[in-house]
Amino acid sequence: MKDKTPDQRLTWLSPFFLGTYAENDDLLEKLVVELMRDHVYWRRNIHPEDPPLISELDRHSPEYLEFVAEMKTQLHGLTARLKNSVPFFNPRYIGHMASDLLLPGLIAQLVTTLYNPNNVTDEAAPVTLSLELEVGRQLATMFGYNVDPTVEPCAWGHITSGGTLANDEALWYFRAVRYWPLAAAVVMARRGRDPGRLKSLGAALADLDDWQLINLSLDRVIALRRELLAWLGDHLDSAQARKLAAEIESQRVEAQGIAEFHARHPGLGTPCVLVPVTAHYSWEKALKLLGLGSANLVSIAVTERMRMDADALELALEQAQADRRPVLAVIGVLGTTEYGSIDPIDDLVAARQRWRRQGLDFAIHVDAAWGGYLASIFRDSDGTLVSHQDLRKGFRHFPSNQVYQAFAALRHADSITVDPHKLGFVPFGCGAYIARHRGMTDFISQKAAYVFDAESASADTEYERRFRNLGQYILEGSKPGAAVAGVWVSHRVLPLDHRHFGRLCGETIRNCEYFFDHIAELREALAGTARVVVPFEPDTNLVCLAINPEGNRSLAAMNRFGRRLYDQLSVSAGADLRQREFFGSRTLVHRSALTQAVADRLIAELALDPASFVAESEDDRHQADSIFLLRHTLMNPWLSGQSRGMNYLDRYCRHLAELIQRLLA
Repeated sequence: MKDKTPDQRLTWLSPFFLGTYAENDDLLEKLVVELMRDHVYWRRNIHPEDPPLISELDRHSPEYLEFVAEMKTQLHGLTARLKNSVPFFNPRYIGHMASDLLLPGLIAQLVTTLYNPNNVTDEAAPVTLSLELEVGRQLATMFGYNVDPTVEPCAWGHITSGGTLANDEALWYFRAVRYWPLAAAVVMARRGRDPGRLKSLGAALADLDDWQLINLSLDRVIALRRELLAWLGDHLDSAQARKLAAEIESQRVEAQGIAEFHARHPGLGTPCVLVPVTAHYSWEKALKLLGLGSANLVSIAVTERMRMDADALELALEQAQADRRPVLAVIGVLGTTEYGSIDPIDDLVAARQRWRRQGLDFAIHVDAAWGGYLASIFRDSDGTLVSHQDLRKGFRHFPSNQVYQAFAALRHADSITVDPHKLGFVPFGCGAYIARHRGMTDFISQKAAYVFDAESASADTEYERRFRNLGQYILEGSKPGAAVAGVWVSHRVLPLDHRHFGRLCGETIRNCEYFFDHIAELREALAGTARVVVPFEPDTNLVCLAINPEGNRSLAAMNRFGRRLYDQLSVSAGADLRQREFFGSRTLVHRSALTQAVADRLIAELALDPASFVAESEDDRHQADSIFLLRHTLMNPWLSGQSRGMNYLDRYCRHLAELIQRLLA
């Protein structure tokens, strides 16, 4: 049997998107009109006996016609201005993390907007709120979490406006859980209530000091809270139990504030959060927002592949324990925004196991805003992990053993951020927060624990009722159900396993492999003109290039040339986008983010003067503190597919070579 041509290989993608030339315009129009008419019939049949409130005469009145005319004028003006938007849908766009949109998600979001559900509560969104919780289960399954409510821990998740808010929520939950035992211990001692040896602790609450209490695992704290409040319910009357539970709430960090709380517990150092130097800027925002202070965001060095360095993490944990400084969380990144690097999540899990035995515990959160959907490549339809050997059959390089082990370890993380509006190919803004243990929501509840609620038949009943008022357990209040509908339909049409959504994500990886393998040809085309260097071998579907004119020894000069080159690829205000052959993005790699060995390697490969790469630069004409890179996000599945002789990645390489030669002529 002959190998499939690139055209044939990608035929299955044909109905997924509107298309570069809007080839599926009829399909989109017919479905939207059909579903819009269905919405109209729904309105008319809610109470068909009611008379229309807008009469035919109204629609011919001067005021009516004037309003319609003005509306059309403004809408046409808007669409005229929108023609200067970034053409994310086009395979010529290889810049930021955006591409064409999946038709099922796009249509679902457009149509659901007509119904305008507000997913803050099921009273305002009886349909889409349940869809949101189902999306949470779908994503949790993709990450390897348990979603069977009869088995603990049971995962849950919900949609956010984006990854930044999901990251904020992760720390919000961690702080609520990790600090709870200290408040409980204070109140129980103050009131002379001694439950004795607790199963969740293997000791009495009074026997543990502040350091031991702050270093309980999330699962143990969840179990402790349930056990302790159940003891109160068994040994006190209802009013006393509620009063004591309320007093514990009044002593929590959320009530006292972080400064006051730590003043009352002087034996504890300032809490910190550990992140790789490649972490997204949202983490600094998160610490500021929660009052933890951005100074307490501890950056961990990375390896030459721009992955968190496990040895550097070990040193930071040693220092935290020596300073008796609580580590609120260690953050692993599954697909950095600059390089697409995959942190060694398995090493983070192993480190926690080791340090847990030494009395230091920490939560693990994975910021998978970019790379989270790649987990679909690793999952079979029943949720089991596809073997490394079977996965490798579909790719030239992906996944390396380190990348495979990182994805396999996701199920051990306490929570995960993922953005459907990135590799999920649905409209902005749509992120998601997924937690391994839904019991963490016990600590966000504004009510007493369910053990005090006589109406609750079980924990499952409580959680079902709880999530019907979702806004009480998340950072957001009002939120659009339309975004949820888009994700839900996309996942139903393309389930999150390697035969469906994983197949789509796999094309983006193959794009990267194709580009990576053909960079040698670009180097040959520019021999004697410029040096082209891939500074970090890609883990996923992002590739960066550093380009230095031949003979140049100054990093500052190289960066100036890189910016001139980027000016020919950027979407800048006032630029005629039709004159742009391709659209790209750029990033910087700072000297402070690199080890000496990696910095030396890059300088040597670029043939630069080592003295021109410095830790700090004051805009010296010869020195710089960062390396300017062209960044390529290769998420459009059509990039390397041959279509009427058009391979976009081949064409881009030729275009880039021509640009470089022209600028240096």
